[in-house]
Amino acid sequence: MKKICITGGGGFVGANLVRLLLQEGYTVRVLDNFTTGQRCYLDGLNIELIEGDIMDEVVSATAVAGMDGVVHLAAQTSVPDSVENPFYDCQLNVLGTLNLLEACRQANIPRFVFASSNAPLGRQLPPAHEEQAPLPISPYGASKLAGEGYCLAYHGTWGLGTIVLRFANLYGPFSGHTKGVVAQFLKNVATGRPLEVHGDGQQTRDFIYVVDLCRAILLALESELCGELFQIATGTETSILELTEQLAEVTQQAITRTHGKRRLGDIGQNYSAVSKAAERLHWQPTTSLKAGLNETWAWFQSKEDIRRM
Repeated sequence: MKKICITGGGGFVGANLVRLLLQEGYTVRVLDNFTTGQRCYLDGLNIELIEGDIMDEVVSATAVAGMDGVVHLAAQTSVPDSVENPFYDCQLNVLGTLNLLEACRQANIPRFVFASSNAPLGRQLPPAHEEQAPLPISPYGASKLAGEGYCLAYHGTWGLGTIVLRFANLYGPFSGHTKGVVAQFLKNVATGRPLEVHGDGQQTRDFIYVVDLCRAILLALESELCGELFQIATGTETSILELTEQLAEVTQQAITRTHGKRRLGDIGQNYSAVSKAAERLHWQPTTSLKAGLNETWAWFQSKEDIRRM
């Protein structure tokens, strides 16, 4: 039975990944300081929980000790927050990642899966793919690019079994505390507020259901590939305005929109080519946007405390 440490396991992706790994027979250890993660997402699960910070060298070394692999999800994930506080973004996403990589190197951990995004590519024309040169336009993109670089360097220098996964725009259950556009829109629908669109709404995103993404992480853990980078997305482009229309259909609610200024650091057009993941990881998404939104809306409806999220 394989033993996996998930940093940020109390967060959106982590809560879904923990459940998938347990279903697959893995032993799971979670490291989370619960700054953004939700302790309640892990209630009743048969896991080992270490409450602590990835910036703490002793805590990180303790968390990875004896593991067969580490999935590094803990991060500052908001582009606007990175614009507001680039130093904190760097500390957590760059130095925190480096701290974990070094802990894994010292402990001879064979596998390290790093959660990245398309933000490092920035100004590149879509579809995003693995051969494009990164041109980040936000501090968040720069910090994730640095994390990718350190992962590849630790493989190239010391042979650490790293894989970088660039996540598309995620949505799904356990996202109530996040700042993702689907989660924000569904919270507004659930509480009768208008949907706030930044700019004209013509900007596009590649929306991937979190369970599909967690299957990609599982395949990355089980793969023999090392020192590789993969786009994990659907390959489908959806505008924010199209998303609001889909949400009106899924929720069967009267939806109103307001339009504000476009946010600094936002990419105008964003979707990915996923052929490399299909060919090398043998992964592909299976959940349509409508089906995934239905599952996500059902989860939001089940949360009585949605107004406080």
